[in-house]
Amino acid sequence: MRRVAEWTTTALLVFALYLVFSAFSGGWGLWAPDELLAGAVIALLVGLATGPLVWKRGGWRLLQPQRWLLFLVYLVGPFLYAMAKANLDVAWRVITGHINPGIVRFNPDLRTDVGRTLLANSITLTPGTLTMDVDDATGEFFVHWINVTDVSPTADAVCGPFPKWARRVAE
Repeated sequence: MRRVAEWTTTALLVFALYLVFSAFSGGWGLWAPDELLAGAVIALLVGLATGPLVWKRGGWRLLQPQRWLLFLVYLVGPFLYAMAKANLDVAWRVITGHINPGIVRFNPDLRTDVGRTLLANSITLTPGTLTMDVDDATGEFFVHWINVTDVSPTADAVCGPFPKWARRVAE
């Protein structure tokens, strides 16, 4: 029964997302009948394939509206600020040649896969850093960093407030 709820909920969420992205694409209104049918079939297939993965280890928490609001605040605030700051820093380093690249390892103490994924993507999207690997057993991140100042840095030194926000949003 639990599996049916997992894939049904996932399929409904995927179908709702499909409806949002394909709005006003129909010839006689918001959606054409064949688009609705295609969206329903795709949503069912995605729900069957990914339902158990989405809901593994507390994934249901992501349905809470306050987490979506926190995620939007994170994107517009700290992430956008860090992205702008990193762009300027990388541009300065490229122009001046003050680059000291290397691979660093740190543990941000995130417990869920969603939190680790959010942090890994945030790091990778920020210029000057690239998440290379995440050790599933220990939760350690391996990050290529454009300016290594410490061989064993803290999570704050590499990615600033990102781990705290990943914890707030996903755990």
